[in-house]
Amino acid sequence: MAKTIYIAGLGLIGASMALGIKRDHPDYEILGYNRSQASRDIALKEGMIDRATDDFASFAPLADIIILSLPIKQTISFIKELADLDLKEGVIISDAGSTKSAIVDAAEQYLTGKPVSFVGAHPMAGSHKTGAASADVNLFENAYYIFTPSSLTSPDTLEEMKNLLSGLHARFIEIDTKEHDRVTSQISHFPHILASSLMEQTATYAQEHEMARRFAAGGFRDMTRIAESEPGMWTSILLSNRETILDRIEDFKERLDEVGQAISKGDEEQIWNFFNQAREQRQAMEIHKRGGVDSSYDLYVDVPDEEDVILRILELLRGTSLVNIHINEENREDIHGILQISFRNAQDLERAEHLITENTDYTVVIK
Repeated sequence: MAKTIYIAGLGLIGASMALGIKRDHPDYEILGYNRSQASRDIALKEGMIDRATDDFASFAPLADIIILSLPIKQTISFIKELADLDLKEGVIISDAGSTKSAIVDAAEQYLTGKPVSFVGAHPMAGSHKTGAASADVNLFENAYYIFTPSSLTSPDTLEEMKNLLSGLHARFIEIDTKEHDRVTSQISHFPHILASSLMEQTATYAQEHEMARRFAAGGFRDMTRIAESEPGMWTSILLSNRETILDRIEDFKERLDEVGQAISKGDEEQIWNFFNQAREQRQAMEIHKRGGVDSSYDLYVDVPDEEDVILRILELLRGTSLVNIHINEENREDIHGILQISFRNAQDLERAEHLITENTDYTVVIK
């Protein structure tokens, strides 16, 4: 039976979600809300949605499932607004926020007693690109799509949501709301604070030591990449998960003090153990299984500095979907190869490795 789906927020996540739903459910009608006309027009023109509005309340009563793909404050505001609307009985409401406690608490406050179901959700995928123009049907492939059930989650809610979102090819998982915020504070929110702090420190340091800018190599680039993230979104995330993030900051200060004391004392064994434990712990983590945020599969090729060599590689990969290409030509101190190519899935990565290895004598490294 065809359903009517209402996606509020046609940014990268919402628009990509619409494409994934269309892939497995072409008969579903998808309605879209977005404040800016540009994203509405793109989503309509590209067939991501069937109808669009800039009046959130107008489409809500038509929907069987409503997904709020919006900033946290606006998500909470719209949950409050939904409580006063004449919605379909049994409508499922969900969201796509990066923190869950504040949103789930709002849903339980405003929607309890209403004939609706609510389940918090967090699709752990993203890109440096934004807006409907950057929508990608494969954005969520192999990434975790986390559900945080609430007192308003009926027994059938999760199955209906998983069926709706089957075309995203994501990996669905359920977790307690507060535990979600604890875990993401450590592996997502706090790293953004670190990256931005390191970037700010280096920019200040480079005012007196100009070569710091020029010598910044692969390790620095990898650690600070996420410092380019959208500041409004991250301000909202930090303020909606304050206590847990402050705890992580205090914990990290203590760890920095410990290694600082080891350096001050010249304790070679403690310093060696510090690095060795980190190496072993990283090798054991599921980070190597590619299931989390911004999931991509990277291949490095050590190519000579010759004319058309990059074009030759790309010609070999014709027909293979690439996520990104980066040429590491400034400083090669701590990188695995001068040409870095990122893929969306393991199959494309393996195919690329085979093609390049079979047809060239370049060194290929997979990380």
